[in-house]
Amino acid sequence: MALQQGLHQQQKQVQRLAMTQTLQQSIQILQYNVEELQNFLNQKALENPLITVTTNHDDYMNSSRQNSSSQSVDENYMNQIPDDTRQSLFEYLLDQVHLTMRDTPLRNLVLFLIESIDNNGYLKMPIEEAMEKTGANKVDIVDAVTLIQQLDPPGVGAKNLQECLLLQAENDDWAPKAAVEILRDNFDELANRKWQAIAKEQNVTLEEIQTVFDYVRTLTPKPGALFNSEGSQYIFPDLIVKNEAGKLSIYTSRAAKPKVHFQKQYFQQMLQRKDDEVTDYVKEKKREFDWISRSLDQRESTILRVGKVLLEYQQDFFLEKTKELRPLLLQDVALKLGLHESTISRSVNGKYLQTRFGTFELKSFFSSAVAKTDASPEGLSVDSVKRLLQKFIHEENKSKPLSDAKIVKKLAEKNIEVSRRTVAKYRESLNIASSSTRKRYE
Repeated sequence: MALQQGLHQQQKQVQRLAMTQTLQQSIQILQYNVEELQNFLNQKALENPLITVTTNHDDYMNSSRQNSSSQSVDENYMNQIPDDTRQSLFEYLLDQVHLTMRDTPLRNLVLFLIESIDNNGYLKMPIEEAMEKTGANKVDIVDAVTLIQQLDPPGVGAKNLQECLLLQAENDDWAPKAAVEILRDNFDELANRKWQAIAKEQNVTLEEIQTVFDYVRTLTPKPGALFNSEGSQYIFPDLIVKNEAGKLSIYTSRAAKPKVHFQKQYFQQMLQRKDDEVTDYVKEKKREFDWISRSLDQRESTILRVGKVLLEYQQDFFLEKTKELRPLLLQDVALKLGLHESTISRSVNGKYLQTRFGTFELKSFFSSAVAKTDASPEGLSVDSVKRLLQKFIHEENKSKPLSDAKIVKKLAEKNIEVSRRTVAKYRESLNIASSSTRKRYE
């Protein structure tokens, strides 16, 4: 009797473990984005002979391209296709060497050195190391480096950022008059905006230094990066919002609805073998198919339900009446839908919503309230305050840019009370420099 009781308890533990694993896998499916979901299903199809998977990605892409003629550049979300034939930086340099240099010992040094150029275009091997590995003298190594630095793209073969920018300026007929001298002799002072010292040493005006500074910002700090980019990555939206004569609707994108198909005929054939092991195996795979099918339906339903709440709550944004978003928290949507806050978080991270004026990640529609005003009694969102901050800085006098303290005062004039530290945090999150760095000399 005791033995029977022990067996019963063990069976119950195994069942609870299986349920826990199934729950974890369902949660995982919910948090996958479209591409991750497709990869997951393809892997399951390889492991489970009862499952085949089809996707609507190609149909979605073709539809998008057909509609591109009536869309603006911003609205044509699929207008860039990764180029699988793109050369690597090494291949590009190698072609130039073979086309422009004769077969000499110096060319052999060039070929050796370009193998040490990193993905950004920088030569990482010191001259001393190259001398040791090749047996060449310093003059020959320097000559080989000079030949590399004459190749395209401009700036390739530099040992550091300063040399990279200097090489680009030296080979640019349109570079400002003092650019080469300042980059060569006063690089740190230029970067740290110690312009008075540069003006005195180079006998130039602050306006000329400003021109050089603006020019340097047009140069590329990573000349090899273009050759190593993976190309444009497709964003397949999970949801699509339509605005037809002021009436909003939302539905699941075709691209977000991969289909799993059950191989019924194969399943029946395996059952007819009357082999217990085969029967147990195919039944287990049938249960896996059923679980995946249910999880996909639940994933689609949950994301769509969240999307409908966003559409309702941010209606003015989707109707293009305003660019501002109302404050909205994950817990607000969780309470409305009777779901856990973590479920809402998984439903919006990495999921995208397409409108006719752009594609947005679902989590971007959530923002806490910063301050209440007469115009917005429920409070302004962080996004709204950031937009105001951007507006103030865009309209500022560039020769006398607004300090964070002055921005605080301008926000206070609109009854928005935030601290200077908060303004600095928002400014930095927008990649906007401090007032001392933004100052221009015209």
